[in-house]
Amino acid sequence: MQYFNSNTIIFLNGRFEKASGPAASLYGQSLHYGYSVFDGMRAYNTHNGTRIFKARQHFERLEQAARLLNIPFKWNIDELLRKAYKLLEMNGLKDAYIRPLVFCGPNMSLTAPVSSSIMICAWKWDAYLGHEPLNVCISGYERPSPRSFPVQAKVGGNYVNAILATQEAKSKGFDEALLLDEYGNVAQAPGANIFMEKNGRLYTPPEGHIVPGITRATVRELCRVLDIELTEKHLDLQELYHADSAFFCGTATEIAGIGRIEGYRMPMKWEDSIGAVIQRTYQSLVLEKQNYEVII
Repeated sequence: MQYFNSNTIIFLNGRFEKASGPAASLYGQSLHYGYSVFDGMRAYNTHNGTRIFKARQHFERLEQAARLLNIPFKWNIDELLRKAYKLLEMNGLKDAYIRPLVFCGPNMSLTAPVSSSIMICAWKWDAYLGHEPLNVCISGYERPSPRSFPVQAKVGGNYVNAILATQEAKSKGFDEALLLDEYGNVAQAPGANIFMEKNGRLYTPPEGHIVPGITRATVRELCRVLDIELTEKHLDLQELYHADSAFFCGTATEIAGIGRIEGYRMPMKWEDSIGAVIQRTYQSLVLEKQNYEVII
């Protein structure tokens, strides 16, 4: 996939520049050690114009991640919001994925960075996992322990784990991977959270070993609005292999139904599942067809 061309504009440290121009320092901690934080958000072409869904929450999460990692964050969120919309306008984008990245300056030691930079880029991106129910494998890799680093933050180096799990799944002919935690409980996909349906109720793993996604929080609130019973609890594989249906959710993924997990086929048709109801409601929300935003 081509993410940029000679005309693409990015935002970098207060200025709009050609994406093909800037280069990060070859001595930066982010390049050598994965010491960076990022986020991802989606813009939608609604009847009210281009809207970035929950943009403030995403930038706030980016700032919180930087603080957790002791990376300097000196930017005003209101200003970043304005720059993100300006970036979309300059690139002629109405439906897009937006990636802000905070990365560190030159420092070859393992000490805290004294400087950092921010970059925001955007590109056209369809549904990350496609539109058909997914064939999922249980990954041989596990989610990192929260005792190793802040696993709730979107940290560059953390995602080597996600990349390896995705590569493993693709090499075996699966659409996506599902990672367990160190105790063998269901955790999440490489870049998405999971919900499971059983007997008309939804279940999802609690915080701890997962990234508590903004889309996950939105699903939780939609369950409240739609009067769907939701429980956060540790899930083992046997519970998952007796689920009626299941789905992944995330900013890039949006809501993606799961058709199979290893040899287990979900018995409920996706269109009859609670996940499909959530999927339709979520699309109405992000496209501002319904004013759920007042409630959530």
